[in-house]
Order: sequence, then structure tokens, then C-alpha cells
Amino acid sequence: MAEISQKLLQKLKLKLEEEKTSVEKELKKFAKKDKKLKGDWDTRFPLFDGEVGGAALEKATDEVEEYSARLPIEYNLEIKLRNIELALKKMKREKYGICEKCRKRIGVRRLKIFPETRFCIKCQKK
Repeated sequence: MAEISQKLLQKLKLKLEEEKTSVEKELKKFAKKDKKLKGDWDTRFPLFDGEVGGAALEKATDEVEEYSARLPIEYNLEIKLRNIELALKKMKREKYGICEKCRKRIGVRRLKIFPETRFCIKCQKK
């Protein structure tokens, strides 16, 4: 498989940086960075206003459901963000585009579609 050209590498780096900004922006809508654990985000739990009664209980239930629905979204965005940051680090160390399992080059087409990918298509399917 061919080496990645510098021109393509720069395009992929820009795409990764833009995607990183986009993922962080999305996470900030409902989560905050965990100051104690690098790379971890915490979905904000709704703050109840102390009301009592049927309507307040229904509102609280909706907020808890929304919180629960956001947890897997947070998790998936965290993984995507970690993979993006890892790809950017690999670029700096000139290790980008190498499959982490088989150590062969990842196809250029795959990198163009998923620049944060860590595995070639063959290893990804396993």
C-alpha cells in the first residue's frame, strides 16, 4: 500500500482537528470535562427545583430519562474524541495510518472516510 502524501496528511489533520472541535462542542451541550480524569466527560444531572406534586414529579422523571439517554451518547463521543486525539498524536510521531492489530498500512480510502480509525478494514471486521 502506498505511503500517505504530505498533502493528504495535512488534509486529514485539518479534518481531525475540525472533528475534535465539533465533538467537544457537542459534549459541552450536556456534559462537562472531568477535572480529575483526563479525557473523561460527565453528563450534567438535572437539578430539581424542589417543587412537589404530580407535575413536578413528572418533570423530574422526564429529566432523569433525558439524563439516562445522554449517558451512551457521552460515552460514544468520548471514544470518538480519544480516537481523534490518538490519531493526531500518531501524526506527530509519524505512526499515522498503521493498523494497531496487524501493523499494515490502512487504506487511503478508509482514512479519508474515517481519519481517526485505528484499524484496517480486515482487522476491524474481526
